[in-house]
Amino acid sequence: MARFSGFNSLAPKTKNVVVAGGLTAFVFGVYFYTMRAVGGTDELQTAIDKFEAQKNKQET
Repeated sequence: MARFSGFNSLAPKTKNVVVAGGLTAFVFGVYFYTMRAVGGTDELQTAIDKFEAQKNKQET
């Protein structure tokens, strides 16, 4: 824990701001990573479109 000796000398309010900033950055990073990974392929919409196309072929 010797690396964080500079962190220990900060005021409690400043420590809270630093921790809150780090947590906020982490949460937004995970959110945007997830949205990018999930949004890359829309498998559900593709399956719905295929189902609708087959349904329309059977009706005609």
